[in-house]
Amino acid sequence: QVQLVESGGGLVQPGGSLRLSCAASGNILRIDVMNWFRQAPGKQRELVASISSSGSRSYADSVKGRFTISREDAQNTIYLQMNSLKPEDTSVYYCNFRRVVGGFRDYWGQGTQVTVSS
Repeated sequence: QVQLVESGGGLVQPGGSLRLSCAASGNILRIDVMNWFRQAPGKQRELVASISSSGSRSYADSVKGRFTISREDAQNTIYLQMNSLKPEDTSVYYCNFRRVVGGFRDYWGQGTQVTVSS
């Protein structure tokens, strides 16, 4: 049984920082890209950050320069370091492991709430 578990969310003041973690377990093989998505109430799910199996990273324009995605391959864990947080970053954040080559497959975490408010 494949499982992704996010942690690290919470309440933080504007300008503060949080680090989200996503730990994967089970038979997760041949992952091409690992992602962080977020979805705020009434809004579409958006891709925040991605890291490929080769280490290439990309970010949404709204978080570029503030967020950093990283991975710990030996533990099947990814992180999202979030700095200079803004109220508009408030959302539920989801980690995602995605296989594209050789057959599309998505694995999702349950989500962790991030609230940025004074």
